[in-house]
Amino acid sequence: MRNKIKFGMPTLIEKPKINECVALCKGLGLDFIEINMNLPHYQIGNIDADEILKLSIDNDIFLTIHLDENLNVCDFNESVANAYLNTVLQTIDHAKKLNIPILNMHMATGVYFTLPDRKIYLFDEYKDHYFDKLKQFRDVCTKAIGDSSIKICIENSDGYRNFMREGVKILLESDVFALTWDIGHDHGSKSVDTEFILENANRVIHMHIHDALGIKNHLVLGSGEINLAEKINFAREHHCSCVIETKTIDGLKKSVNFLKEHILFDF
Repeated sequence: MRNKIKFGMPTLIEKPKINECVALCKGLGLDFIEINMNLPHYQIGNIDADEILKLSIDNDIFLTIHLDENLNVCDFNESVANAYLNTVLQTIDHAKKLNIPILNMHMATGVYFTLPDRKIYLFDEYKDHYFDKLKQFRDVCTKAIGDSSIKICIENSDGYRNFMREGVKILLESDVFALTWDIGHDHGSKSVDTEFILENANRVIHMHIHDALGIKNHLVLGSGEINLAEKINFAREHHCSCVIETKTIDGLKKSVNFLKEHILFDF
């Protein structure tokens, strides 16, 4: 018997209220919602944890969290770095209360200087600082998560630079860290991260699925160039949860229909 994949949806601009997102999620037969903390109404101080917990229990769905994309725990400004770290720690506390299994995060590229012949990334130039901050982040998160089952999943975005790959490896030294494979971002960056991700396939537990044409992504499933059957099979084999990461209600509905019609969606 094939493993049943857990499919979910992102919080959408068109549905600013969590109860509206839950109704859409339930109506489409999806399993979870990924709360995007870039949105003002999903900041820690604006979240009604009791309401969200009740909605998830009553509707038999679960939640994941997409951490702020600006997250930069390695910033050279200690106050800025600590603010981001504290945000993650507060989110871990909320994840425990809300039975949230996954926090999704991006790796910050940091600032770069453009020279006549090349770009110099400051995190690459000052690797000792960068790696030390990542080790501190890893250890603090590991302690905060403790014996709960929460995983912090690192998502590929515009293509990992070499220093970033080294940084991801440092985080993966702790079992509380894992990987998110965003197949649309990977396609848009000419699959530059595919080899690294497949080398660490046993750490991939979460996926963002959307179609892409060249560098244009977040397209409706089936409307682009990605071999979706191959990626869905990977998700099934590795027991990955999958966010259908189109950005509109219409795109989400069309993507769900595509999955149903192509027998990729196990209800």
